[in-house]
Amino acid sequence: MTKLGRLYSLFDSVELPENLPYTQCSTWELQFLYLVGRHHLTGQGQIVELGSGGGGSTYALALGLSESPVFDTRKGRLHAYDFFRVGKGTFASEKFFDSGHKPGDDNSFLDDFKRRLGPFLPFLEIHAGDLWQTSDPADTTPVEFLHIDIAKTARVFRCVSERFLSRMRVGTVVLHQDFAGPRLPWLHHSTGALLPYVEIAGPPIRSTLAFEVTKPIPADVLKRITEDDYTVDEKLALISAVQEKIDRDHTDGIPFKSVLELSKAYVAHYDGQHRRAWSLAKPLQSDEYLSRTRADHFEQLRKAYEKERSETGSKLGRLLQKAVGR
Repeated sequence: MTKLGRLYSLFDSVELPENLPYTQCSTWELQFLYLVGRHHLTGQGQIVELGSGGGGSTYALALGLSESPVFDTRKGRLHAYDFFRVGKGTFASEKFFDSGHKPGDDNSFLDDFKRRLGPFLPFLEIHAGDLWQTSDPADTTPVEFLHIDIAKTARVFRCVSERFLSRMRVGTVVLHQDFAGPRLPWLHHSTGALLPYVEIAGPPIRSTLAFEVTKPIPADVLKRITEDDYTVDEKLALISAVQEKIDRDHTDGIPFKSVLELSKAYVAHYDGQHRRAWSLAKPLQSDEYLSRTRADHFEQLRKAYEKERSETGSKLGRLLQKAVGR
């Protein structure tokens, strides 16, 4: 069992405050964040949360750190990154405001976030804005912990990889909160590329996959991940490697093998191979979990395929008419 894996047995011992800030993380994920902060992290490397949102996950992690026997709250820092506002491209909810809806003259919930995290502000360093602007490209400080809940687009994931994953060392802990998202295949094939150098803690904690770096990661591997330097076939193979390592989440509710199979369809979809994407996705419609929770995904992939087929048919028709006209 991995060091992180031992934390699974402690879930029942965690009693978090009932009035935690709003969060889209499950209770189990919040408990795990608390346990990592309380029992695992030391503060010897940077502790980073990418995508702090309304503050629930930040609060759970900070509470654990504050109760840790080894983390020094006078010297250690928890770095919280987010837009801290609602609007296009932020993937934020108006539930992040204390009132439940944003004020008429402001789309920032940063002040609300600070009020909620008040007890931990002395060791909380807040980075508000676009990650490309708020992260330091020259910072090479080793990262001890990464909670990644921000990589909703390939553009943002490149920043995460270039400026944070590149600073992983042996002992670094990574939590991918969106691992149950088929539309985010970069999380899945990048994890496949890292498998020779990490140990997965155990079954995903609901939608979060946790792993710890156990071997030095070659610079060329990190470079290929950052530059997205893999063919479609290579990405599919890397995702298959992850499928061999995980099955269902620890509550037995999310079938990750099926989720990752649908992720493969999105690898092809984003590459413009819509026929291939639909051929991968279509058989998965019989999966009970996916049919119930990802109907919009199937509709998106089907429409892209039908549009491609229609455009191809029209193009062939025009070519035939032109040939007959000759």
